[in-house]
Amino acid sequence: MRFEIVAKDAMGRIGRLQTPHGTVETPALLPVINPNIDFIPAHELRKYGAEMMITNSYIIYRSRNLRERALKKGLHGLLGVDMPVMTDSGSFQLMVYGDVEVTNEEIVRFQNEIGSDIVTPLDIPTPPDAEHETARKDLEETIRREREAEEIHESYGHENLLSIPIQGSTHLDLRKRSAEAANSINGDVFAVGAVVPLLDTYRFSDVAKIVLTAKSVLTPARPVHLFGAGHPMIFALYAAMGVDLFDSAAYALFAKDDRYLTPRGTLKLEELQYFPCSCPVCLSHTPEELRRMEKGERARLIAEHNLYVSFEEIRRVKQAIKSNELFELVENRIRAHPYLVQAWREIRNFIDVMERHDPSMKRVFFYLGRESLYRPAIRRHHERVLNVKVDKDEIVISSDPGVKADFYLRPAFGVVPAELMESYPAGHAEMYDDVEDEAYEVAAEGLRRFMEKHRDKRIRLVLDDRWRRFVNVQD
Repeated sequence: MRFEIVAKDAMGRIGRLQTPHGTVETPALLPVINPNIDFIPAHELRKYGAEMMITNSYIIYRSRNLRERALKKGLHGLLGVDMPVMTDSGSFQLMVYGDVEVTNEEIVRFQNEIGSDIVTPLDIPTPPDAEHETARKDLEETIRREREAEEIHESYGHENLLSIPIQGSTHLDLRKRSAEAANSINGDVFAVGAVVPLLDTYRFSDVAKIVLTAKSVLTPARPVHLFGAGHPMIFALYAAMGVDLFDSAAYALFAKDDRYLTPRGTLKLEELQYFPCSCPVCLSHTPEELRRMEKGERARLIAEHNLYVSFEEIRRVKQAIKSNELFELVENRIRAHPYLVQAWREIRNFIDVMERHDPSMKRVFFYLGRESLYRPAIRRHHERVLNVKVDKDEIVISSDPGVKADFYLRPAFGVVPAELMESYPAGHAEMYDDVEDEAYEVAAEGLRRFMEKHRDKRIRLVLDDRWRRFVNVQD
């Protein structure tokens, strides 16, 4: 096994991915290194928190000088690093320019010959909103190339890893078909591609649907990579949907445009009077000092900050997974932008998938708003309470914990057995007093189902005024 899962929360995982150049702990961010551009050298990335990086094998292949050096010294010798390096195949150039001067076989063989840790086929990245027939034909060619890459890769001994892209544009039926095909190919990493145009236009909800559709089919035994996702504001969101690997050149591209990354969005240097960060760059400089610098020096420092803050957020996500607090982190992070809220709400349509992965026992349930109602713990509680055996002819259900009863009512959770009022999740749920009506509506539906299950019993309800708004006492 190349991938070992050591902790889980929501659909997020802390895992260990074995590569020829060492073990990478996921979730992980892979900074993009362009071998043609001398900006932040690859060998310096470890100090910011990187365990792995990604570069473009097509750029190396197309440059005679780079190609010869890579074939002679190896990819890691070319970049001057000993950490794992993943290579893209030129698919991004294919999406931008419409054509590349290399075949799938040539670029897959080249990646193997220069010692890439994770090899990527030359897939067809169909843009968002393409016609279904166009996306279908592109996907068929992508699958053909993936199977070709599988054969080539195995001929090299399969010591390094093979990435299997998931394509299909914004057509979810094609994304599902792509994921089904990927399961049957002997690869090591699943890579969800062609989402950069969606991320650039804040179509986070479309990306969520694509990721969740793929995750509903993909085997959990392999990590999932989201190509081109490198902004810290989205790490928690997509990690909770099952993404293990992120990559992006955003740290550099944004810096060259004087844009400063934070987990709550992007800030423009010209608008800052204070840096809301304690990284070495922000502690050593003021925004005004950076504005007075030459553009190249300024861009380098902003890029360093962008790396520091990005890896800080990755570590925060890992700790949330380890502490079973990933839902809480996501619900905090999505408040940064309305489209992030919209994206997270897509889990309502994939609750079965989420429930399969989310651990059933945790320490505490912090209710942070109506999005908390989508957590599997609530539905899981509703289902389990239906299986509770009741030997009495009369059941007393109270909304007042001070009244002696067999069951109690809690917003969102509905019916809670008296003996479980101190147990997770309902008994360990922290909620503010003026909780939304939706929490009562969800609870009332759980009560209705419970009463229907025990319709042969006499049920006495002891309700306060607010509960009476949502519960039909005549039931």
